[in-house]
Amino acid sequence: MNIRLATVGNLLGMQACNLQNLPENYQLRYYLYHSLTWPQLSYVAEDHKGRIVGYILAKMDEEPSDKSHGHVTSISVLRGYRRLGLAKKLMLLSQEAMASIYKAEYVSLHVRKSNRAALGLYRDSLGFDVHSIEKKYYADGEDAYAMRLKLSTTGTSEQPPSK
Repeated sequence: MNIRLATVGNLLGMQACNLQNLPENYQLRYYLYHSLTWPQLSYVAEDHKGRIVGYILAKMDEEPSDKSHGHVTSISVLRGYRRLGLAKKLMLLSQEAMASIYKAEYVSLHVRKSNRAALGLYRDSLGFDVHSIEKKYYADGEDAYAMRLKLSTTGTSEQPPSK
């Protein structure tokens, strides 16, 4: 398994991974925008044949604010490659880049309230906290947890994950 920075050449593979796993899908130009604007924040996991089996698509917040922060737009790992720690590795690499390159104070993300596996990763393994609930955030009307993790200057979380 190889985990590395995503390139423009990986965008179709990232999109295919997204389409196979997630109900929230993006047009190719959205991936391209992320890749060209924040090339240091998105990563891919590829198998021994070079096939994209997981990815993280991340960005820096574009809204003016006193605090610089990153945002995970999308993360996905193909079913046959889950439970190998790939999602956690992808998240940690992106968080590290947000903090070290962009001096992000925290990282945010949204997750479906019903997505227990993702909640376990974000809350229990990575130490994210629920910041708020966004009603009817998803196109199908499901609520989302808006989650945050404070970052240190080294790109790691400042608080140890709870067990």
